[in-house]
Amino acid sequence: MLLNFYIILLQTLITSKTRLRLLLKFFLNSNNISWLRDLESEFGESTNAIRVELNSLEKAGMLKSRMVGNKRIYRANSEHPLFDDIHNLLLKHTGIDQVVERIVNKIGGMTEAWLVGSFAKGMDSPVIDILMIGDDIDQTYLTGLIEKVEEIINRRIRYLIVSCDEKDIHLTQCPEAFQLWEKID
Repeated sequence: MLLNFYIILLQTLITSKTRLRLLLKFFLNSNNISWLRDLESEFGESTNAIRVELNSLEKAGMLKSRMVGNKRIYRANSEHPLFDDIHNLLLKHTGIDQVVERIVNKIGGMTEAWLVGSFAKGMDSPVIDILMIGDDIDQTYLTGLIEKVEEIINRRIRYLIVSCDEKDIHLTQCPEAFQLWEKID
């Protein structure tokens, strides 16, 4: 399947699992920030392995860092010439691009779609969490589309539909959320 192709491609291009995790952490949602000890507990890997990859990515200009107290805080360099390409490749690797293409773009009544949960935090997961904003969304049609896409991407899709009036309440509860799609009139 197409998703398997992207998984194999990315694993072939990026042989370090630590580096792949770092790219997911920082390039899937460029608002994510983290520091070495936080990454150590999240990844369950040694600080040395993580530090080597952080230094390599920072030296290449892909990550930016700054000192806050005694912690070095890292984030993606969204101005790097390859940022958009890496971000799009990660969307394909995770199957999120298929969620947007095959579900979000086809649902009437939807005004916005937000990625929340593990992927929004930059962590790989068997579940993609989506917050859908809109009124009069056909849930029967949506369920059918989701079932088809879950088979294609080999991940579960968990979604929550809220009205436009409830959007701010839910987004406040998910500070890591980032917008995947917005209806443009």
